[in-house]
Amino acid sequence: MIVGRRSWWWTWLQVPGVGISRIKQLEQAFGSLQAAWWAPAEQLLALPGVGPSLLAGRDQLQQRASALPLPVPPKVLLPSDLAMPPALMALPQPPAALFWCGRGALWPLLRRQQAIAVIGSRRASPYGCRWAQQLGVALAAAGWPVISGLAEGVDAQAHQGCLEAGGTPIAVLGTSLERVYPRHHQRLQSQVGRRGLLISEQAPGAPGLRGAFAKRNRLLVAMAQAVVLVECPQRSGALLAAQIAWSLQRPLWVVPADSDRASAAGSNGWLNQGATALLDPTQLVEALGPGPLQPLALPQRPDPSPLLSALGSGASFEALQRRLHLSPGALAQQLLHHQQQGWIEALPGLCWRPRHTEIDLPVA
Repeated sequence: MIVGRRSWWWTWLQVPGVGISRIKQLEQAFGSLQAAWWAPAEQLLALPGVGPSLLAGRDQLQQRASALPLPVPPKVLLPSDLAMPPALMALPQPPAALFWCGRGALWPLLRRQQAIAVIGSRRASPYGCRWAQQLGVALAAAGWPVISGLAEGVDAQAHQGCLEAGGTPIAVLGTSLERVYPRHHQRLQSQVGRRGLLISEQAPGAPGLRGAFAKRNRLLVAMAQAVVLVECPQRSGALLAAQIAWSLQRPLWVVPADSDRASAAGSNGWLNQGATALLDPTQLVEALGPGPLQPLALPQRPDPSPLLSALGSGASFEALQRRLHLSPGALAQQLLHHQQQGWIEALPGLCWRPRHTEIDLPVA
């Protein structure tokens, strides 16, 4: 986007009630957004849908501003910026602007849809939360950024698992960036912002809007290569996200649950509509292949004995990290490798134990 046009786009966005459709209408009618700004009132009012409120908003902004056009703040993406993901602009309702904080180097990955969305209920059962956390770990170990909404339940557990495995979480918020919802996610939101990316369609200082949480679903789905629906009831915003994924032809995976589990009635229903059943996190990783942030490959002939020795009859992620002195990312990669080989199995609460099968474990 040309610098002058970019600044005028931002200036028009500060007029109450002006969005991307109105800006496009003004630019088409007057040839440029600058010309539209200085157009006489009667010419503006001649446009379909333009009323006195737009003129009043323009005039009030003009009186308050020390200079025009207004400068665009840092860490704001506008529609024609090179970093803006094309998939977002192809939506029926593309964003007029995106506000972000965190690692800007991740935007090229989102332009190429190189992230996996994990979605589900805010009131997920322990089963759903455990699944979301294990997905976060597995995807992080495979080098895939995990994108979700930072809401309670499935979203938070997916982000937490990703962080614990040294991965890259990306959160699309339903509030402005400086707000935290729910409030007890303050630490989690800060961690995501440091290690990954926080994205919002809501401008700083914008009031909380109930519909914004459902509206943001289209953004996180559009930027994803595939979507995993973990658990949700019949009435859930996650079902809207699943419908968007289906309409955008994104691969949709669903974690099955008991048929009489009310908290999974909505997600189970997608299994009858063509979604793919996900029975194990490694199934997803194998289907996706290595992610864009995959760490260096394990040696050709790894010796898993140190991990198995540290594991004993079973151990948590934190305990293994202390015993082996490995980074979260390196440990997550080894755990995923051992799980894929059938040597260990995952337990609730980010714990693992040796898998007692007829498969011979390699020895030192």
